[in-house]
Amino acid sequence: MSRAVVATLKAPAAIGPYSQGIRVGNLIFTAGQIALDPATQQVVPGGITEQTARVLENLKAILEQAHSGLAHVVKATVYLKDFNDFAAMNAVYGAYLGSSGVPPARTTVEVSRLPKDVLVEIDLIAEAPGQVEAQGGFVPFSSI
Repeated sequence: MSRAVVATLKAPAAIGPYSQGIRVGNLIFTAGQIALDPATQQVVPGGITEQTARVLENLKAILEQAHSGLAHVVKATVYLKDFNDFAAMNAVYGAYLGSSGVPPARTTVEVSRLPKDVLVEIDLIAEAPGQVEAQGGFVPFSSI
């Protein structure tokens, strides 16, 4: 099965040896996203509500670049700096991922620290409906 990089300017640029997303067959695997503004690469101001919304907007942009979307998410992993933020994160998460009729499977864990000391990081696995040709944003890999 071929692999393709998913990249968009509408989400923060990868700042290390990783991709924003990888498509394998009809699945898209996103890198963990934190609350970085894609235009400035800086953490957005505010608390868990604002950070969760920014994270999900970044993930939405990556999935849309891969011709998918939040309605096609099958698995989410949420990393929280403080589990006391769960209810506030969950309210935002539900607005983005809970309205599709079948919410994705999810794992949520508290971690001791996240990049740039953000409050939340999320990664997703989503379906890519239909066939998509390699085009803008997709770079086929031959040696991964």
